[in-house]
Amino acid sequence: MPLSLPRPLFDANATSGGKDLGPLPEWDLTDLYPAPDAPELKRDLDWLENACRTFAEDYEGKLDTLDASGFLDVIQRHEKIGAIAGRIMSFAGLRYYQLTVDSERAKFLSDMQEKVTNYTTPLVFFTLELNRLDDATLDALFDADADLARYKPAIRRIRALKPYQLSDEMEKFLHDMGVVGDAWEKLFDETIAGLTFEIDGEELGIEGTLNFLTDQDRSKREAAAHELARVFGENIRTFARVHNTTAKEKEVMDRWRGMPTSQTGRHLSNDVEPEVVEALRNAVVEAYPRLSHRYYELKRKWLGLDRMQVWDRNAPLPMETDRVIDWPEAREMVMDAYNAFDPRMGEIATPFFDKGWIDAAVKPGKAPGAFAHPTVTDVHPYVMLNYLGKPRDVMTLAHELGHGVHQVLAADQGEMLSSTPLTLAETASVFGEMLTFRKMLENAKDQKERKVMLAGKVEDMINTVVRQIAFYDFECKLHDARRGGELTPDDINALWMSVQAESLGEGFDFMEGYETFWAYIPHFVHSPFYVYAYAFGDGLVNALYATYEENPEGFQDKYFDMLKAGGSKHHKELLAPFGLDATDPKFWDKGLSMIEGFIDELEAMED
Repeated sequence: MPLSLPRPLFDANATSGGKDLGPLPEWDLTDLYPAPDAPELKRDLDWLENACRTFAEDYEGKLDTLDASGFLDVIQRHEKIGAIAGRIMSFAGLRYYQLTVDSERAKFLSDMQEKVTNYTTPLVFFTLELNRLDDATLDALFDADADLARYKPAIRRIRALKPYQLSDEMEKFLHDMGVVGDAWEKLFDETIAGLTFEIDGEELGIEGTLNFLTDQDRSKREAAAHELARVFGENIRTFARVHNTTAKEKEVMDRWRGMPTSQTGRHLSNDVEPEVVEALRNAVVEAYPRLSHRYYELKRKWLGLDRMQVWDRNAPLPMETDRVIDWPEAREMVMDAYNAFDPRMGEIATPFFDKGWIDAAVKPGKAPGAFAHPTVTDVHPYVMLNYLGKPRDVMTLAHELGHGVHQVLAADQGEMLSSTPLTLAETASVFGEMLTFRKMLENAKDQKERKVMLAGKVEDMINTVVRQIAFYDFECKLHDARRGGELTPDDINALWMSVQAESLGEGFDFMEGYETFWAYIPHFVHSPFYVYAYAFGDGLVNALYATYEENPEGFQDKYFDMLKAGGSKHHKELLAPFGLDATDPKFWDKGLSMIEGFIDELEAMED
C-alpha cells in the first residue's frame, strides 16, 4: 500500500487500423466512483484517513499481545483498508490511462497517490511487527482459529521479506519516499504518450507507429522502424536518465535491505524460487536455435529475402491477407472459444462486453498497449485494449479477457488472497489465447489459412517466451552494470544489442538506430524483472494444455479450482492436481516442445 496498477503492455503485438471496426466499447468507471468530485470519493478518503489512524492507535506495539480472535480482527481491518485504498487508486489510475496527456487527470492521480501514501504511513508498523513474531506464536494463533488460518499464505508471503526488513523509522521514511520514485515512472509514461512520429506525411503516436511494423508493405515497415529509431534517438537522454535513476534507486534499496541479487525482490513477490526462474531462463536460452533461429529462417524463405531486417520480424506472411476483423466478430470468435471449453467461462466474460468493463478504441493520448486491472474484490476488473482489427488483436482480447475471468473467479478469496503472483497471473490469459487459437485453427478453411495461423501463433509464442527472456537477460545486465556507475545511452544500447543477436539468430541484420529500442518497454521502468513472468506463464500453460489434450476428463473443474484459488496457494500446490511440477527442470521442456511441434508442422508444409 499504496496500491499500484498493473502496467500497460506496450509489447502487445500492434496492428494497423483506421477502418470501421464497429461499436467499440468504452469504460464506465462509475462502478468505482461517479466522478472525481463525487461525495462518495470524499467519504472514502475521510474514512481511509480515520481508519489508518485508529488502526495504528489500536494495535501499534500490541500485535504480540493478541489472541487468535484479536489477530483476525487486525487482519480483516487491514484488508478493508486495502480495499478502500485500492478502489481510490484504481479510479484515479484508470482515468489517467484513458488520457495520459490530460494535466487534470495526471494531477488527480498524483494527488490521490499522495493522500493514500500519507494516510497509510501509520500502517507501516503492521508488517514490521508481524515479522518480529516468532513462528511458534503464529502457528498457535493459526491452530486456534480456522478463519485466521485461511490467511496463512498471505502472511507467509509477507514474512518472506523478514530477513530484508529495516528499522521501523527507516521503513516509514521509504514508504513516504515512494511517491518521489513514482515521479520517474510518470515521466516515462508522459514522455512515451507524448511522442509523435511522421510516416507518409501522417502524424502518429507510438501505438499507430508500432502498428506499421506488421504492415504487408515492406517499405512502410522499414519507414516505421527508422522513424521509431529517429524519435527514440532524439529522446534517448531522457530515457537513459529514467533508467539510470530507477536502477540506482533499486540498487540503493536492495543494498540497504541486504537483498543478495537485483532479482531477489521480484522472485519473493512472485512467490517463486530463484532456481526455478534460472531453470526456465536456461531452458529457453538453450532452445533459441530450435525455436526463434529455426522459425526466422523459415520466415526469411517465405518472405524471399537474403537477410532478415529487424522490420521483418513481425511482418505478415506473403500469403496472409490484410484481413480486418470488426469488433462484433472478434467478440464472437473469443466467446465461441471460451464457451466451447466451458460455458462458465462465457458467462463470466459476457459482462465485460455489455457493462463498460472494456475500453477498446485507439484514441489520442490514451496509454498504448493492453492490460487487465482487477481493481478491488467487491467491484470487478477493467480491460484496456487498443483494438485495430488484426487477428493478433483478437488474441490480445482473448488474453486480457482471460485475466479478467481469472480476477473475477479469485475475488471470493478477498483482498489479501485474491492477488496471484505474476508467474501464475498469466495462466488464464495465455490459456484463453490458446483456446481461441485452437478454435480458429479448427475452423481454418484450407492449408494456406492453417499455415498463416500456425505461423502467427509461433510468432506470438516466440515474442512471449524468447523475446521476454531476452528482455530479462537485458535487465540483469543493466542492473549489474549500473552497480558500477552511471550508464551512458551508448552503454545501455550495447547491453540491448548483446541480447538481441543471441535471441533472434544470425539471419538478422540490425539497422542503425535499433540499439535504442529498449527505450519504450515499460516493464523495465515500472516493474523490473516482471518480464520473465510471461515466459513462465506461457511455458506453464503449454504444459497445462498438453495435459488437457492428453486427459480432458475432469480438466475443467480442476482448472476452475486453480483460478478460484487466486494467491492462496503456491505454484507447486496449484499444479499438483494436473501432475505437473515447475520445480522439475524437465517441466519447461514440456512447454517448449509445444512450440517446437508447431515449427515442425510448418517445416513439414514446406515439403
